[in-house]
Amino acid sequence: MKTLLSIGHGYSAQALARLLIPQGWTVIGTTRSAARAEAFRAAGVEPLLLPGPLAPALARASHVLTSVAPDAAGDPILRDHAAELAAARPVWAGYLSTTAVYGDHQGGWVDEDTPLTPSTERGAARVRAEADWAALGLPLHIFRLAGIYGPGRGPFEKVRDGSARRIIKPGQVFSRIHVEDIAQVVAASIAHPHPGRAYNVCDDDPAPPEDVIGHAAELLGLPLPPAVAYDQAEMTPMARSFYAESKRVRNDRIKSELGVRLLYPTYREGLAALLAGGAG
Repeated sequence: MKTLLSIGHGYSAQALARLLIPQGWTVIGTTRSAARAEAFRAAGVEPLLLPGPLAPALARASHVLTSVAPDAAGDPILRDHAAELAAARPVWAGYLSTTAVYGDHQGGWVDEDTPLTPSTERGAARVRAEADWAALGLPLHIFRLAGIYGPGRGPFEKVRDGSARRIIKPGQVFSRIHVEDIAQVVAASIAHPHPGRAYNVCDDDPAPPEDVIGHAAELLGLPLPPAVAYDQAEMTPMARSFYAESKRVRNDRIKSELGVRLLYPTYREGLAALLAGGAG
């Protein structure tokens, strides 16, 4: 039996489930919300409400994926379930991390062999969590995700309602990735496991964020959103933390080792598909 235990079954893991379930997989998804549990069930995912033991689900699981972000005190799943996880014997385990582990490279390129020098606490917490998961002794694969977009997470709504701004910070570039490409990368790793390996999950075109907003407006046939200098822009602390780092992330490994061919190699194809599908 192919059974995935998806811990913290969120946006990216749900896209993976949509790939695996039609192939005959059983997917168990954890949540702390009864309402989300019912939504999982409607999508064909077996819900598991936390808090509670993981051991029974781990005993059934051939594969384990965690999408839970660390908090100020560390990884909450390891805090509550490290012993259960260390005793588990899956054939494959995955951890969804972030490219924030590399820190700021002033627009330079990074790959999986680049030293981990995070420049934000968010990135530092991910570095610690990666190491803590690796220490469990599971056949672990780490996926360092760039900025995620996809259905319900595109720029079109803000462009349509007039709230979009093109934040201008000279030299700023981000890498990004469509959620369906995250799903196919993780599925490819499941099919071709390399325990201990880390993978950058991003598209082929790191780009300034203002270019993406501008392209979204062009696709909608709407005026270009106004430009705002970074130091004058109103942003949440989380959004501002993203602008603290500028780097271009290489994705050669997912192609050479996993045979991945990106569905959306740049934001242009990804945004066009979202708009065509009515999910922008």
